[in-house]
Amino acid sequence: MIQPFSALVIAEVVLILTLLFRTPLRKPTVMMVDKMKQGRGPVVAKTVAGTLFMIFISTLNNIMKIQNRAVEAGTINPTDQILLVNHILEAILLGFSLFLGVMIDRLHYYIKELHRLRKSLEATKKSNYETDQD
Repeated sequence: MIQPFSALVIAEVVLILTLLFRTPLRKPTVMMVDKMKQGRGPVVAKTVAGTLFMIFISTLNNIMKIQNRAVEAGTINPTDQILLVNHILEAILLGFSLFLGVMIDRLHYYIKELHRLRKSLEATKKSNYETDQD
């Protein structure tokens, strides 16, 4: 489970970096995110995020069980140590992935809003320039 979550986090970081900096890839990336959000709607995104969140909660529950077992026994055996570290890494990757998903959504929204504001500002400047010419 760790490899897919690692790949997901890396893909989200690359997407955020593409959205943050003005590069030739920014416009196609914004259009791709537009299509993803437009075609499937918020129901699918919320379902995926909800599923990841439930896996996150389950992982945290497993971490708590392993820690309670270690407290009851007085020591933690090597198998539990490996399981604990694996669950902690999985929880970190899941939490970070959920956070980056929210960041992508907000960055996309702000880029689209900035584009709309610039267009309206240019239209206002153009109309003011034309009225000044008359």
